[in-house]
Amino acid sequence: MPKTIQEINEKIKAGKAVVVTAEEMTGIVKKKGVEKAYREVDVVTTGTFGPMCSSGMYLNIGHTKPRIKVGGGKCLLNGVPAYTGFAAVDIYLGATELPEDDPRNKIHPGAFRYGGGHVIEEFVAGKDIELEASAYGTDCYPRRELRSWLNIRDVNEAVLFNMRNAYQNYNVAVNLSNKAIFTYMGILKPRLGNANYCSAGVLSPLLNDPLYRTIGIGTRIFLGGGVGFVSWQGTQYNPSVPRTEREVPMRPAGTLCVMGDLKTMNSRYLRGVSMHGYGTSLGVGIGIPIPIIDEEMAFFTSVADEDILAPIVDYSVTYPQRAPDVLGEVSYKDLRSGKITIDNKEVPTGPISSFSKAREIAQLLKDWIEKGEFALTEPVERLPGKESGITFKAFQERPIER
Repeated sequence: MPKTIQEINEKIKAGKAVVVTAEEMTGIVKKKGVEKAYREVDVVTTGTFGPMCSSGMYLNIGHTKPRIKVGGGKCLLNGVPAYTGFAAVDIYLGATELPEDDPRNKIHPGAFRYGGGHVIEEFVAGKDIELEASAYGTDCYPRRELRSWLNIRDVNEAVLFNMRNAYQNYNVAVNLSNKAIFTYMGILKPRLGNANYCSAGVLSPLLNDPLYRTIGIGTRIFLGGGVGFVSWQGTQYNPSVPRTEREVPMRPAGTLCVMGDLKTMNSRYLRGVSMHGYGTSLGVGIGIPIPIIDEEMAFFTSVADEDILAPIVDYSVTYPQRAPDVLGEVSYKDLRSGKITIDNKEVPTGPISSFSKAREIAQLLKDWIEKGEFALTEPVERLPGKESGITFKAFQERPIER
């Protein structure tokens, strides 16, 4: 008989739930088989930590005396512009936003030492953030300038809202050109000098629930060291990609839109990132519990690094020009070995995500559940399945109407 999430939560509340990490589940299924693993295990915890550019925070800076309407005006947080086009004192700061005086790539490659992701890290850490705002003034909001300090302890609302996180598989980036290139996948050396990847593989949340059976809108998750929720499918969501016999995507597929209260989070799991020659980002820690409601979920969560294939993509021409060519596929087992073979050449590999942090997150989430501090939620809506990719493809290929 299938288990329900309610039944699993009752076991969590009673301190009787069996919780294991995704790494541990792989070993359990290998040793005992799917059927026995399903009967024994209630929850599998996952984790991932890496740069996730489509991230940011929104907050309400509070009303001044006299009032100021920042909306339609200008707002800087530690010199980094925040978006103001919501209302009087609601603002949003994106992880990739840069200070106005940053030279960018004027002298290439730019250093990009500070940006929105760094401001978010400092804000969550409890540091004072310099606020500068200017407005055009209205009868009801007469003030035109504001310079003050913001602290996370003093604002009513501070929310992490990330439009695209936790990619389900991703490219392995290489460079076929004769010069080094600077990308969001790190520095890529010429002539297949290295191969960079970004995934927790066996621990990655959506690779352990490849058909989105238990992860959906309303799923409670570990987010940035606190508690968050899946609020929607992420942008660039495309489940209709080639898959293995285990239904594991062999291309970038599902993504998650997530949000949570920044006041509960920890800067250990939200870190500003500088990408040399590219820009800034935010390192985000996410962990998702997967209820083992039936044997199929026990099977899916037994996925191993050797079962997950990622596409090798040239970032010197193929990626920037959106050419369809893929140089081949490689398993995460091979990637984590430190070297792979491409065109008969041995190529060193390196992650831009942190597997040790992913493992730490999965273990911390496991501890929370075992202590009864974290309960599971039933999604109010499942994420779109594989068939939705048809609509996505049609949209991508639709001619622009003028």
